[in-house]
Amino acid sequence: HDEREQTLNQILVEMDGFDSNQNVIVLASTNRPDVLDPALLRPGRFDRQVTLDLPDVKGRRAVLDVHVKGKPLDSSVSLETIAKQTPGFSGADLANLVNEAAILAARRGKKRISMDEMNEAVDRVIAGPERKSRVITEVEKKIIAYHEAGHTVAGYFSPRADIPYKVTIVARGMAGGFTRSLPSDDRRLQDRSYYEAMMTMALGGHVSEEMVFGEMTTGAHDDIGKVTQIARNMVTQWGMSSRLGPRTFGKRQSMVFLGRDISEERDYSERTAEEIDDEVRRIIDEAHDRCRTLMAAHRDRLDALAQRLIEVETVEGDDLLELLGPAEGRPRPGEIPSQSQPGVSAEPKAPESSDEEEEAPQGRPGLAWGQGGSSSE
Repeated sequence: HDEREQTLNQILVEMDGFDSNQNVIVLASTNRPDVLDPALLRPGRFDRQVTLDLPDVKGRRAVLDVHVKGKPLDSSVSLETIAKQTPGFSGADLANLVNEAAILAARRGKKRISMDEMNEAVDRVIAGPERKSRVITEVEKKIIAYHEAGHTVAGYFSPRADIPYKVTIVARGMAGGFTRSLPSDDRRLQDRSYYEAMMTMALGGHVSEEMVFGEMTTGAHDDIGKVTQIARNMVTQWGMSSRLGPRTFGKRQSMVFLGRDISEERDYSERTAEEIDDEVRRIIDEAHDRCRTLMAAHRDRLDALAQRLIEVETVEGDDLLELLGPAEGRPRPGEIPSQSQPGVSAEPKAPESSDEEEEAPQGRPGLAWGQGGSSSE
């Protein structure tokens, strides 16, 4: 730690040493404020802190307005719709989205970017580019179709879960398919009911495979990992366990530096650890039971959606709502962000790149539930 302390001391000397200069303002940025030395944050140093959070829907629309300047947009493009479809996107993600849409339009020989390219770009940023060369058997295709249909049906008929908006069995990145959802709004706070509903949705693929084929594949490993993490956070971080009460368990190590893994210091007994494990299992088991009940009650919708996916590979928007039918807390056809609302146009300008082999970076987990795994790819 000697080098780290020397660096810190030198920064402090430069900021409030013996010499003064009223014309110098020191600015700094970090994405890990929790590991900063308290000496840096005392009055007279970095005492004014400005938090830059991910943009909400209005912020995303404003960011999109900046990045589409000079790019030729078709009248079908609705930036308002794109902003609603991209919760959790950063400014860099949105810039990448617009660039990807421009590249796609150039590859397709278009002079303007249409809503088709914008929607495709959203999928590329979230899940990666299509893997058109991937060959799967008819049996595997059916498994993936039921897996994704399971996510969609479980989420759609769980009123507190995000609204399933698009489901596809087209392989992207490491996933054999994915289900994309839209939150009803950009809420910063979520309650226990929301997380229970999202766990039910995440287990939809696993339960669907179990019900239809009698056994499960490795494709649900990522879903199960997310469910386990949500349940553990509910118990140990968010105080959502009625058995253990409103307290946190475990202290995260604050001195994370130079690539060290984030670790957790146990501040509870072995008996409490067993109780935590029991609570996590109970929460997951309850979500699994809810999911099975939903699947059994809506088995006809599950079969219908899976069959449609086998036929057309992608179902989205109003087509998805019409197939699933009315449900509590769900919009009717025409009430979710449309793919073809009128938008804005800009002056024509050629996109920068059209390299066919270039891949878009994969986006954040959580926006989409996908079917993937080493054995099912």
